[in-house]
Amino acid sequence: MSANPDGSDLQVIVEEGRKLPDGLAADVAAGFLYWTNMGNPKANDGSILRSDLDGRHMSTIVPPGGTFTPKQLTIDQAQRKLYWSDREGMRVMRANFDGTAVETLVDTSQGDTRPGHDAKKWCVGIAVDATGGKIYWTQKGGDNAGEGRIFRAGINIPTGETSTNRKDIEVLFDSLPEPIDLELDLNTRMMYWTDRGDPPRGNTVNRAPMDSDSQTRKEPEILIGHLMEGIGLALDRKGGRMFVTDLGGSVYSANLDGSNQKTILIAQGNLSGIAYVELPGRRK
Repeated sequence: MSANPDGSDLQVIVEEGRKLPDGLAADVAAGFLYWTNMGNPKANDGSILRSDLDGRHMSTIVPPGGTFTPKQLTIDQAQRKLYWSDREGMRVMRANFDGTAVETLVDTSQGDTRPGHDAKKWCVGIAVDATGGKIYWTQKGGDNAGEGRIFRAGINIPTGETSTNRKDIEVLFDSLPEPIDLELDLNTRMMYWTDRGDPPRGNTVNRAPMDSDSQTRKEPEILIGHLMEGIGLALDRKGGRMFVTDLGGSVYSANLDGSNQKTILIAQGNLSGIAYVELPGRRK
């Protein structure tokens, strides 16, 4: 679906049945929209698709089975790479914009077979600091188990190591309710994420500095609360705004500090991924 930032001009631009679309990213320069299809979480049938920004000319980039249950998706424009988290696949992955060179950057399975049943190993959110050479991702944990974590590692696997044994992985935050989508504001060096666990820390949008170490790190700042299973998150960095979706079917906007919160759409079904783009003469 697409809409203006105030919720007007709501349109369905792609309709493809019960494939559970989730992560969403836009390459405005090339005029493409990319999204993940989770598929059946118990089957190896996840995929990544692409269309024009208006939904036309849809094509498959990563075919079913190329990834297990892909969730949030982001792009590295400079290197022309797609990055995504694979939940039941228990891994962080990337590929070229055309779907070639699919690779696993982080494998959290520790030998478990796919689909993985240990939610502590489920990778969900993904964000990339290409200039800093880092990837960031969330691992959800069990429902309201306080097992959620946010990790960081190098954008490439260190020489001589593999996706299963790389030693550069850092835990930035742990004991979170259920962190889901993740976004970075590289200008302010802040990371933002949704959390779908129970209140008071869950069903929230949070932020924290990207660069604080374990000795100086403070508790994340809760910006928005009382979501109905918060999932999708997109930042309008230039405009100082965020957009949030939840499974209750609402879309919200707010300033990056959480102020001026507005509900711009309601009762739209189980909403997941969201992206903000600026097109010539309009914003979406």
